[in-house]
Amino acid sequence: MESHKQVVERLRGAFRSGVTLPIHFRLTQLEAMLSMLEDNEAQILEALHEDLAKPKFEAVLSEIHMVVNDLCYTISNLHTWMQPIYVGTNLATMLDDCFIRREPLGVVLIIGAWNYPLQLIVLPLIGAIAAGKCAILKPSEISQSTEKLLAELIPKYLSKDCYAVVCGGPEETKSLLENRYDHIFYTGSQSVARCILQAAAVHLTPVTLELGGKCPCLLYGHLDMKAAAKRLVWAKFFNVGQSCVAPDYVLCTAETRDLLLPFIKEALESFYGSEPQQSQDLGRIVTDRHWNRLVELLKRSEGKVVIGGQSVKEEKYIAPTVVVDVQESDALMQEEIFGPILPILTIKSLDEGINFINEREKPLALYVFSDESPIVTTVLERTSSGGFCSNDGIVHMSLPGLPFGGVGASGMGSYHGRWGFETFSHKRSCMLRGWVLERVNVLRNPPYKESNLSWLRWATTAKKKGWAGCSVM
Repeated sequence: MESHKQVVERLRGAFRSGVTLPIHFRLTQLEAMLSMLEDNEAQILEALHEDLAKPKFEAVLSEIHMVVNDLCYTISNLHTWMQPIYVGTNLATMLDDCFIRREPLGVVLIIGAWNYPLQLIVLPLIGAIAAGKCAILKPSEISQSTEKLLAELIPKYLSKDCYAVVCGGPEETKSLLENRYDHIFYTGSQSVARCILQAAAVHLTPVTLELGGKCPCLLYGHLDMKAAAKRLVWAKFFNVGQSCVAPDYVLCTAETRDLLLPFIKEALESFYGSEPQQSQDLGRIVTDRHWNRLVELLKRSEGKVVIGGQSVKEEKYIAPTVVVDVQESDALMQEEIFGPILPILTIKSLDEGINFINEREKPLALYVFSDESPIVTTVLERTSSGGFCSNDGIVHMSLPGLPFGGVGASGMGSYHGRWGFETFSHKRSCMLRGWVLERVNVLRNPPYKESNLSWLRWATTAKKKGWAGCSVM
């Protein structure tokens, strides 16, 4: 059995051979991945149900269709993305070819997460393949069935010389991180991300971090309460709240809260029935440890449970739960919830809500619900987040044309569609010069003269333009 170092070196040898560089190879691998998803959909759905009790509807949308969509988008556009980008020149370089060439760096390590165990491995892999890289995949050991299936399917469909799957827990991850890579792509918690950064620093390896945090949902102004409640409930309790972009808490006035709560109850009952525990459309918490953490958070909260609160450890079940009268210091506000518990905090003004958000770490996603466009615009302009969506949740990450990623504590770097290709590509600055202007080069050579300096400054100065494209004299 190969050591982790041997796997890395084998893939590096394949990369250096140039096999991943032609567009034909990249497209062939992407098409093979498409076949992998189509041929094995039933097995994938079964594994996801074993790991998280994911309903087929949610699994197809978030794990299969979303990935297939990204694959098709990448296959259709890869030829265009690979073209060099020519840049403007000045008088001194007007006869030169000056362009940006995208080149793959080499071997990338992709570490996935358990909440979307297929999507969070395969989506970054699409970007790596499109960019011409080799990749080592480390699925989450917490979602064991999907981990096992990926280890079985990837070698069947993709080049064994260029792509490898390594299974195991923290020790295997630690061992993998002792090796030198050309890029590390990690999805997961902030605490593990710090370990990733420390390991990457040894080799000065570039890192993309897709993390989480507490994503706020601000409701303010005039609003269609019934529609807002349905969209909020869907976004929060999709995958039973185990989404890094799920609304983590709600900010609204007391009046809005009182109007909203009956519609939340109505939406929950229409989605999951009067007995959510019996619903086939509500997943389960991934492990006993995660279940214990969530139940303990709820016990420590000083807020008032107005909806749900029930839990059954044997089933890893927690009912969709809404908690009101939550204070800033509450246990539910000290860490990302990552489960089916929704705290509601009250504010008195839009400014107070915006300030509350800005006093905390920048979130991976920020949601604002309002029928009033000026309110949406104000929140957009006065806050910062990885992604932003008004009057809905989660759906912004499903569009391959939009970059997905965090900012600050919620992550660094982005992917999906072209953005994954760009993340895994080195932008190489290229200038191809001839000999035509050799006579002019005498101006730059010693012995230096003031007159030559003046000519060079004139020939190489970028032309400044003012408002509306008017030249500044």
